Amino acid sequence: MRDKLIAATLIIIMVLNFFDVLTDIHLGVPQWHIFSEGLIVVISAACAIYLISDIRARTANINALKQELVHSKKELKNISQAMMDARHEYSGVIQTQFSQWTLTRSEQEVAMLLLKGLSFKEISALRSTKEKTVRQQASDIYSKADVEGRHEFAAWFLEDFMQQRHYPHSSSAIN
Repeated sequence: MRDKLIAATLIIIMVLNFFDVLTDIHLGVPQWHIFSEGLIVVISAACAIYLISDIRARTANINALKQELVHSKKELKNISQAMMDARHEYSGVIQTQFSQWTLTRSEQEVAMLLLKGLSFKEISALRSTKEKTVRQQASDIYSKADVEGRHEFAAWFLEDFMQQRHYPHSSSAIN
């Protein structure tokens, strides 16, 4: 808005000075005065044209950004749906693995909460059980899954998503 006001002011200055130059020419005013006012007309016109073209370019850029934003929002909705689908599918894979390990229903609930990163205390509060019970169930889960503990248990489900990398000072890739 400010730029439009400045452009309008420059146009008014240009028009008024232009008519002043025409009047001065008819009145026989010295050339240096006509030249200086003519210069004001030219500079005002050039600045107004520059400002107007800049406003148009910025407006076009803003419109293009708005279109990109709309497009990105649509893609995000699609990605979100794809992520929801993948999450649902992976949840099914996890449940299948829990069944293969013959986890009880309670153990499956605890195992899922462990994978979500909840502490024993949080799980016990959520399930209205004692923390000692959750610890015992976690121990049973680790035993059935043949893992050492919580981190190895979580890694068991995540390692397939990790790319193989060669780390410095390591002779083999982490699988």
